[in-house]
Amino acid sequence: MKKLLLGSTALIVAGFVGSAAEAACDPDYSGVTLTATTQTGPYIASALQIAAKGWEEKTCGTVKVVEFPWSELYPKIVTSLTSGEDTFDVIAFAPAWAPDFTAFLSEMPAEMQEGADWEDIAPVYREALMVWNGKVLSQTMDGDVHTYTYRIDLFEDEANKTAFKEKYGYDLAPPETWAQYLDIAEFFQRPDESLWGTAEAFRRGGQQFWFFFSHAAAYTNHPDNPGSMFFDPETMDAQINNPGWVRGLEEYIKSAKLAPPNALNFSFGEVNAAFAGGQAAQSIGWGDTGVIAADPKQSKVSGNVGSATLPGSDEVWNYKTGEWDKFDKIVRSPFMAFGGWQAAVPSTSRNQEAAWNYIQYLTSPEVSGNAAVTGGTGVNPYRVSHTSDLDLWSDIFSEREAKEYLGAQNESVQAENVALDMRLPGYFSYTEVLEIELSKALAGEASPQEALDAVAEQWNALTDEFGRDNQLAAYRASMGLPN
Repeated sequence: MKKLLLGSTALIVAGFVGSAAEAACDPDYSGVTLTATTQTGPYIASALQIAAKGWEEKTCGTVKVVEFPWSELYPKIVTSLTSGEDTFDVIAFAPAWAPDFTAFLSEMPAEMQEGADWEDIAPVYREALMVWNGKVLSQTMDGDVHTYTYRIDLFEDEANKTAFKEKYGYDLAPPETWAQYLDIAEFFQRPDESLWGTAEAFRRGGQQFWFFFSHAAAYTNHPDNPGSMFFDPETMDAQINNPGWVRGLEEYIKSAKLAPPNALNFSFGEVNAAFAGGQAAQSIGWGDTGVIAADPKQSKVSGNVGSATLPGSDEVWNYKTGEWDKFDKIVRSPFMAFGGWQAAVPSTSRNQEAAWNYIQYLTSPEVSGNAAVTGGTGVNPYRVSHTSDLDLWSDIFSEREAKEYLGAQNESVQAENVALDMRLPGYFSYTEVLEIELSKALAGEASPQEALDAVAEQWNALTDEFGRDNQLAAYRASMGLPN
């Protein structure tokens, strides 16, 4: 789905193994062989592999990383878990699959759930995405939140600033609201200059629905009604066709019309290429956009890559009252798109202690920090230390770029009203339905309301098919609500 970071492989290897010789076999796992699995690399798999080298030097154990294509990973893992066989000692998986896996996972050792390294994990991961029904069953090994990226040179051009202020009545700056985002996109829509207003993913099967969710979160993730963005957390009735979602889709469609002419075929890879190629004045997406655009080897806009949190809204739909609630200030609802790869230990593993020790090493501040700035690992920031150490990022960004990039990452994952992604049994069935209808709306074949009414009807049918009570319990657990 995403991932391309930059840096020095030599640096990460040195960081992982540099001190290994000083304390051989500590702890001693001589004779222990762990089998870990994830998607076919380099992304995420390479992070497991490079960490394995350091862990092997440190503990005298062995790690075998088994890779499967993305389309095969879920069935391989779920089959191994439900069969009761000890096929894998470590699994690295997508957060959306957690509801299908949690019954088969061991709990993180208590000693890993305390101390400086534990507190260093951003709260949204530590307290939400790693937890299921009050138990810590996985460890985040990659951060995923959508942020905003913009062209510093365009925004600070005096002629642009003057013209924008005259046209819209406010200063040109990173947008506070989605309405401002669309104003900026409209202002920079200049096809004759090969410049377009924005770049997002709009292609079915190309991370489309996560970008739509980022728009809608501002209008649907009500701060007083936690867990109500996707479904009513009391009844499990779909909320996706309420006025907040409709507004989000309307604005997502407007964004598509202010993007490059082939944008309906954009996945996240094309978003990165468009922004780095100087085609877009702004974009939204994962942190990879800023990193790629900052690299002079890949980018025409390096040195001019600004970052901020996603736009918000001063009114949010209240599903309980059926009305828009007006707020005195902009409510930011950064969206945890995908949510970041998780690592866990199946309860059938015969090497649980060693497996958790390997995960602890893999996700330690030093090891994960080096992974976050190393090309091909696919690891984005998820620790506080990842976003507070400017020196770690000095080979990638200028000082200003680094401060804005790390500030956006940190402010997003620590936002008071951060929006969690959907995690639910049958996830693929729900998102397949959504993408079909989103594509119709983007193509003008259905109105936003018609498209989302169709989604809601099919989501409710799926919920009944999977078992409403079971789905409700899983949804509440995924949103951190008591059952």
